[in-house]
Amino acid sequence: MPQLNPGELEIDLFCKGLKIDPSCRLDRDARLFARTRAGLGSGLEIVIPGDLKDIWMNVPVEEDFCALSPYVMRFTEMLGYHVVDTRSGQTYSVEIPETPSWYERKTSSGVPMSRIGVLQGTYLGIYISEACMFWTPQENANCKFCTSGVNVGVNELTRKRVRDVVEVARAAKEESGVTFTHFNAGYQWEDMPEHTRAHGLNRAAPFVKAVREEVGGFIGVQVAPVLPRDHWKYDWLTELGTDHFSFCYEFHNPEYFKKFCPGKYGHLGQDAFFRALEYTSKLLGKGKVSGEIIAGLEPIEDTLKAIDYITSAGAFPTVCIFRPLIGADLEHYPSPSYEDMRRVFEHMWRAMVRNKIPIEIVPNIEVSLVVQPGDAAYLVPRDRTWKAYRRRNAMLRKLAKPVVWWKMKPHPVKASATDHPKLPPAPSAAPKPGSEAAA
Repeated sequence: MPQLNPGELEIDLFCKGLKIDPSCRLDRDARLFARTRAGLGSGLEIVIPGDLKDIWMNVPVEEDFCALSPYVMRFTEMLGYHVVDTRSGQTYSVEIPETPSWYERKTSSGVPMSRIGVLQGTYLGIYISEACMFWTPQENANCKFCTSGVNVGVNELTRKRVRDVVEVARAAKEESGVTFTHFNAGYQWEDMPEHTRAHGLNRAAPFVKAVREEVGGFIGVQVAPVLPRDHWKYDWLTELGTDHFSFCYEFHNPEYFKKFCPGKYGHLGQDAFFRALEYTSKLLGKGKVSGEIIAGLEPIEDTLKAIDYITSAGAFPTVCIFRPLIGADLEHYPSPSYEDMRRVFEHMWRAMVRNKIPIEIVPNIEVSLVVQPGDAAYLVPRDRTWKAYRRRNAMLRKLAKPVVWWKMKPHPVKASATDHPKLPPAPSAAPKPGSEAAA
């Protein structure tokens, strides 16, 4: 069995998981296992060194399928941390990112900073709302692969104060070198058309404005898509300082979307994701919007079609390898095969090249939860096309340096985060059962 390169090893570890040998000292050396938001950060953060780039990944270690993994992590004074493939005896050196010192500090309101936001790779992830309402008894329509209803309010604070978020974002930028802060929220009752005033984009607005004005850096937002009549809200969030939008439509096959995302199917519909992705991609420009999908549940051919659609729209695909998370409805569903996933990410690379989607332009954005498009450079021949695409991205990185420098600095924002001429009056109807106002 040949030695795997870093990209191949990343995919195989996502598919098979990792066992931890007693020689490891993770309690003192590693980041905490952050079972927050949808639950994908529940594994061990590692870095796989490579000649093209170092790969950050959050490798599964606690799920049931990991017990059958041929991969074992060990530690010795001579080799440090390394992963051994027990099938062949091959050894792979890895690095363990340390826990940021600010994790244990408290904000000025007394909240541990790690309950406000966590690093997932090198970016700061912050969930800005209560648990997704698809998890409420009234709905019982949660996505079958997700565990946000189990984690939000337990492992992180349910509702965040803007001041706390600013303090955490500043600490992450100054002490961990963070260049990208990502806000996301689950589906809320207010996302219903008659309650557009309190949609997730409205929830995100004060956080975006505050971080832009007081911290700086690049800012991303991921919430449920709005209907076309409200697409102006994306312009508004852009004025407030948003640099990136992402849309989790999960499955390209409509039957699988309906089966595994009953809430999204019933309340939003797949088309809402498509229209929002296309609108924001035109608004922000090529490579500044992502379509998030899961590989390993729907037929592979449909996942390839999703990649082709996303890249043809000028966006980039954020492809997550299906992970049977503890607490999810699909907890005992089998993990996908390495061979299928390798095919998916080879296709992703070629689609990115074909559509000339720029990647890795902003420094220090490594997402550990997925196989990034740049990671897929390890999977294909390093031919003329491969070299030309990488040269083009290198040129764009050089040209973007003044913009990156400017973006990293705080800047005042003229737009209001709480008022807009197109916002309707606040709803006067009684709150939905189970909401904070009704509690």
